[in-house]
Amino acid sequence: MKKPELLAPAGNLEKLKIAIEYGADAVYMGGKQFGLRAFADNFEIEEIVEAVKYAHSKDRKVYITMNIFAHNSDFHGMKDYIQALNDAKVDGIILSDPGVLELVKKIAPDMKIHLSTQANTTNWQSALFWHRQGVDRIILARELSLSEISEIRENTPDTLEIEAFVHGAMCMSYSGRCALSNYLAGRDANRGTCAHPCRWKYYLMEEKRPGEYFPVFEDDRGTYILNSNDLCMIEYLSELIDSGLDSLKIEGRMKSSYYVATVVQAYRQELDRYEIAGDNYIFDSTSIEELKKASHRPFTTGFYFNKPTSHDHKYDNSQYIRSYDFVGMIMDYMPDKGLAVVEQRNHFKIGDRLEIMRPGQNFIDYEVKSILDENGEAIDCAPHPQQIVYLPIDIPLRKYCLLRRKKV
Repeated sequence: MKKPELLAPAGNLEKLKIAIEYGADAVYMGGKQFGLRAFADNFEIEEIVEAVKYAHSKDRKVYITMNIFAHNSDFHGMKDYIQALNDAKVDGIILSDPGVLELVKKIAPDMKIHLSTQANTTNWQSALFWHRQGVDRIILARELSLSEISEIRENTPDTLEIEAFVHGAMCMSYSGRCALSNYLAGRDANRGTCAHPCRWKYYLMEEKRPGEYFPVFEDDRGTYILNSNDLCMIEYLSELIDSGLDSLKIEGRMKSSYYVATVVQAYRQELDRYEIAGDNYIFDSTSIEELKKASHRPFTTGFYFNKPTSHDHKYDNSQYIRSYDFVGMIMDYMPDKGLAVVEQRNHFKIGDRLEIMRPGQNFIDYEVKSILDENGEAIDCAPHPQQIVYLPIDIPLRKYCLLRRKKV
């Protein structure tokens, strides 16, 4: 079988390492300039160098986003930035602007070029056009069905890779090309500063009746008329692979390390099971239950099987479903003392029942019976953000194991 790449988001260096440890084949991330996630932590050039070295030491890849719609002023300093990315040995640049494409080809002629979903590639003729311009991979528009993806694959050469989003938040505008945020909040979604007005609560007001609000939907509390459910295609990996996709992309550079670990691990395990079982593969429903332990909206399959209907939107609120709290990260393990070194990420205390996530393994149940502070003194709880504590655990744990607690 053709084994697709599992591509994960990395909003900062910790998330990059988490994504790789939990099974991503590659990560995509942004620098401080030229990308569409200005509110992610993002990476300085020195951090990109460190990230690439770490990923390459694990035989994984790093792609950098430069997918803004560039204005004249954006080209100031862009040559030096591209040269720095080339010197850092990044594995590809994600872009959407023809001018940026031309500059990358000039400055770094051997750089792999990925065309962003922002470019709205919806057919094989366009894919061929971009391939002739030097594009190595097309990140397809999100509005395509599986049959359309298959047709694109059938009519394009093997030298052109195709990638598609398979999990995460869905934008209500065509492949993210949205002017709503710019109009309502003065923050340009096409330049990385989206205010997400599609998640806001809307009412209808008649001009001659100011202050008199009417529900847009049959609910007097208002309605979230643009609020899409989250994409989730983990149950349909065989169909995705059969369509000819080279890379399966997870959305979420703004999401937490815990989110990245949970989602990547679930997809990794299913892809590995599919690779082993082949035609005998049967989806393991526990993977969906794992995905639901990360914050999410109700799930949808987007456009893959049919055009979305009202069932693919949530009209009453835009809140995430959060059934678990991420409470700690294992930073080290002391086998001689049987102690795990934990960095607190949320308040936890003696008596809490936790689940310990382990990269590449099933989680284990754990009851907190003792907590030691940095001085080895017994304490009842870990209340301080990023406090270092020690937990007695008789199972050796590696760095980046995560502790989570079910909400009650």
